[in-house]
Amino acid sequence: MAKTIGNPISWSLQRLERLGEHAADTAAAIGSEDMTMPKVRTITTDDLIAALRAGASDFAAARADAVFAVLIYPLAGLVLVAAGFHMNLLPLIFPMIAGFAILGPVAAVGLYEISRRREAGEELDWLTAFSVIASPRFGGVLVLGIYLAVLFLLWILAAAWIYELTLGPGAPESVSAFAREVLTTPAGWEMIVIGIGVGFLFALTALAISVVSFPLLLDRPVGVPVAVATSIRVFRQNPRVVLTWGAIVAAGLILGALPALVGLIVVLPILGHATRHLYRRAVA
Repeated sequence: MAKTIGNPISWSLQRLERLGEHAADTAAAIGSEDMTMPKVRTITTDDLIAALRAGASDFAAARADAVFAVLIYPLAGLVLVAAGFHMNLLPLIFPMIAGFAILGPVAAVGLYEISRRREAGEELDWLTAFSVIASPRFGGVLVLGIYLAVLFLLWILAAAWIYELTLGPGAPESVSAFAREVLTTPAGWEMIVIGIGVGFLFALTALAISVVSFPLLLDRPVGVPVAVATSIRVFRQNPRVVLTWGAIVAAGLILGALPALVGLIVVLPILGHATRHLYRRAVA
């Protein structure tokens, strides 16, 4: 059959139709008519070790693609630090860096897709990580990412409030003066203790709702409520193991952040790939 070139109007209508179908599928993916909860497994520290090994294997197999996918994360961290100094928000630099880990699962979304395709034996390239944007399930991922962003902003507000109650309300005169007040005064010690306690609650909340929810959203036709509820169930059924995983992630991010956040280019891909493998072990 001879091929003909369609006129611009018909071509545009076809594109709009496809775009509308994609938007409808994306909106449907935010919620789900099927509220059947996936079965949750009991996991052990051996599963954590296996997930980390598998994550390292994925990183070794798709190193360039993974680094490209997460490069924005350390760059955004550096921007936050620079903004803190420029805008005289010195007391919030550490809370911003520490709380930035709340957004880690969002930054690792592309890594979950790389691991999924590698597991399926599909071909990988540097665009693989960004193919999730075209997925009809991306709407749910986006909504859950917004929730975590709101949680991050609430943590920053809480950190600012804690500073106001202890060392505030005035801004520090210099970096050295601020460090001296934090480390050598009762008010500074009080700020550290309260900040660690409140920060732990925020971190616990983020861990509970995101430990497996993002990989689950990309892997199965479930909505955000089911994904979050499943993640919380994994946490409740395996509290010690999930807390250990949270500690591993926190330690890895701290080590990766020490050399001007550059280490995150290696640490974040391994943790991201490992999270996907942990999900596969925790959810039947």
